[in-house]
Amino acid sequence: MDTPSRRSFLSSVGVLAGASLLPEIAEATQTPQGGWDLSFLDKLTGKHKQVFDVNDVGIGLVVVKNWLDAWESVYGLKSPDVNAIAGIAGKGFAINAGDALYAKYPIGEMWSVNDPATGKPATKSMHLAAVKALQARGTTFWMCNNALNNVAGRLANATQKTQPEVLRELVAGLHPGVIIVPAHTMLVGIAQEKGFSYEAV
Repeated sequence: MDTPSRRSFLSSVGVLAGASLLPEIAEATQTPQGGWDLSFLDKLTGKHKQVFDVNDVGIGLVVVKNWLDAWESVYGLKSPDVNAIAGIAGKGFAINAGDALYAKYPIGEMWSVNDPATGKPATKSMHLAAVKALQARGTTFWMCNNALNNVAGRLANATQKTQPEVLRELVAGLHPGVIIVPAHTMLVGIAQEKGFSYEAV
């Protein structure tokens, strides 16, 4: 006979069994698909962490440097105790573009990046030295895939090439160490969920 107490016991067991599955289900739904590897965020475990939203080629990298300098001069802290991310999208693409891309495409002209030595649109990266210096101090650079696709479309129109062809060259021509992420806006949010403060520059 199925007594009320037995039904109550079985119901409780069922709830507990279901509850034990919830963490696994939740974890499975947050596993990146399509080949994306976002595990680099989990490796940034410093006590002080900040993601810089870089959407232009202005003073963004200077701000990142100032942040690192302040932690080091005031508290004596540097990587891995402090973690900086330069999250790049939009016009900031020009920061991540390597010399070969500047030489082949009108990046300097289209993104208003001039070579101080000539006063003309740059035909090589004006940011490589700053990027390398920040990477040497532990700064992570990413590039938004959505923005990269948009850039590929613009450059394809300007050079009479196909968008997929240009995109392949852009992916190969970013500075070494730059991580392509699926969507800048999503990664900024995930970084904050993982304890990063946010600053737009």
